[in-house]
Amino acid sequence: MWSRSIFHTAVRRKLPCMPFSNTSGLSTSCYHAKNNKAEITTMYDRIIRVDHAGELGANRIYAGQLAVLGKSDVGPIIEEMYDQEKKHLAKFNELIPKHRVRPTVLTPIWNVAGWVLGAGTALMGKEAAMACTVAVEETITEHYNNQLRELLQDTDNAEEHKELLDVIKQFRDEEMEHHDIGIDHDALKAPFYSGLKSAIQAGCKIAIYASERI
Repeated sequence: MWSRSIFHTAVRRKLPCMPFSNTSGLSTSCYHAKNNKAEITTMYDRIIRVDHAGELGANRIYAGQLAVLGKSDVGPIIEEMYDQEKKHLAKFNELIPKHRVRPTVLTPIWNVAGWVLGAGTALMGKEAAMACTVAVEETITEHYNNQLRELLQDTDNAEEHKELLDVIKQFRDEEMEHHDIGIDHDALKAPFYSGLKSAIQAGCKIAIYASERI
């Protein structure tokens, strides 16, 4: 587990052009400038589709947690994070028609799976719910950072990417805040924390991979 300061530094860095691992785990060389309108459209389709799916999943996770822990001492904290996630989803609901993006056909699955994950970890206790938050938000933060790298590398179309860059930067920082809230509210004390976190993050990465493509 990275310390908070190291984690924040890593995810916020604007790295120079170099190979890095994308969400599928495959080594990817530097992104080239996207001079073809079709290329930009394809990129936006992928980014907005997967981010819409991710924010939907996050909404459902917090809804599930709130259903179980809403009256506990962490209920107001979960509700505050949930309210912020609602704003994230609303923005991507706006970007979907604006850029004529088709949402993933897996939306009904993520709708149910997110709620089950949130409620299931909450039933294990508030520490497990916070461990779920840490796992999910850390994965989303790294995913957003990969997208920022891709967009920033396309310097020829910087002005066109400005809105999406601003949205992703803001949402990434807010997901980092949720990650920190989870740490501050005893996520590390969850039963089998390391195994639970790894399992949730593996599921998140599969969901990201699938939602980008389907």
